[in-house]
Amino acid sequence: MKLQRILSLLGGVFLLLMPATAQQDKLAQTGMKFLSVSYDARAAGFGDAMTAIQQDASSLFYNPSAMGFQQTGFSSSFNQVQWIADIRYNAAAVSFQPTGGRLGVIGVSVIAADYGDLIGTVVANNEAGFEETGNFSPTAFSIGAGYAKSLSDRFSVGGHIKYVTQDLGTSVAARTESGAFETQDNEISVVAFDFGVMYKTGFRSLTFALAARNFAQEITFESESFQLPLNFRIGLAMDVLDFAELGSQHQLLASVEASNPRDFSEQVKVGAEYRFADTIMLRGGYAYPTDEQGFSLGAGVQQGVGTLNVGADYAYTTFGVFDNVHRISLRLGL
Repeated sequence: MKLQRILSLLGGVFLLLMPATAQQDKLAQTGMKFLSVSYDARAAGFGDAMTAIQQDASSLFYNPSAMGFQQTGFSSSFNQVQWIADIRYNAAAVSFQPTGGRLGVIGVSVIAADYGDLIGTVVANNEAGFEETGNFSPTAFSIGAGYAKSLSDRFSVGGHIKYVTQDLGTSVAARTESGAFETQDNEISVVAFDFGVMYKTGFRSLTFALAARNFAQEITFESESFQLPLNFRIGLAMDVLDFAELGSQHQLLASVEASNPRDFSEQVKVGAEYRFADTIMLRGGYAYPTDEQGFSLGAGVQQGVGTLNVGADYAYTTFGVFDNVHRISLRLGL
């Protein structure tokens, strides 16, 4: 009963917060958008409906409380995303259980964004109408530490604190009398927080979860202020084959969640994963509404090698007028 009261209170807080943000005009209200990208290939194959899905180190990117149910003493995940416009993201996470999990699960995450080389220009009184100022290479980086604890065999809480920085390169601030450019650096940093709860209801494998990502203070580049891509999520997940008598060789994990990002309309995300013999996985997912992102498909394999568990995942996401997005992930656990 105590857990039910806690969940009711948390659910009430989320429901109050979500309409409050929904009443605002939410276009172009956030920066550091790399924090809202889905890095894990398994998650992308689910259509990012991962709030109520139990996983290991990669939980830090979606719902840190899911890490509290980690089954292995050590878990790691290495991910690469080939994003639109030749942007590339690399992300990694590691989690472990000191003292056999009695003190909870500790995790570390790293994200790095590579935007490639861009050509700087300024307006000029010439035939082209501009003048090049040289190449620059914007970057973004996040490093975080998370903690999760299962308070019972059904209820887990978790949090994630991260230091986030974005460098937009140098820009022209003025021009001297000699015609040389005076430049300035454009880099800013902020501390952000994620938190979540996960509850196994006890009805078959039905799991309920809440998560909030990217809480941070408002930050400013020059005179323009913006906030991080804050996002509230509520999700449900269940193995729908619990109602069938197909044996433990087959699983069909389905997930649905409601998402309320700060800078976009409310979304519904659905996804499913078919798992055979805990070795081969096929996935599909979809989010609505979106601008250009379409459906996602994915596959994965995993195998035990002695005491080492090795897994690899791939996800493919259509992206409208842009190039399709590809994700690859490698998982290692002990």
